[in-house]
Amino acid sequence: MKSSRRIFMLTLAATGAAACAVRAFAQARLDEKDPQAAALGYVADSAKADAKKFPKHDNAQLCSGCALWQSKPTDAQGNCALFPGKQVSANGWCSAWAKKA
Repeated sequence: MKSSRRIFMLTLAATGAAACAVRAFAQARLDEKDPQAAALGYVADSAKADAKKFPKHDNAQLCSGCALWQSKPTDAQGNCALFPGKQVSANGWCSAWAKKA
């Protein structure tokens, strides 16, 4: 009886750890062709933003320096309030960029 209980507890612990790992990696990167991303002019590299369409764009405006960035400033990919469930590039940019306070 004890060995089956031990196996059950080990299986339960392993399943829980696997579920947490899957959830952490489940977020996909935001595709520039995503309808919402395209509407906001999102690019994964700020230097590639359309200067004619977005004349106020500055290459120093990066997602990691935006008020909507919800991850650590040092993360290469992170969460944005505008694109829930998707990871944006820290070096990216979109027309909703707003300087952090």
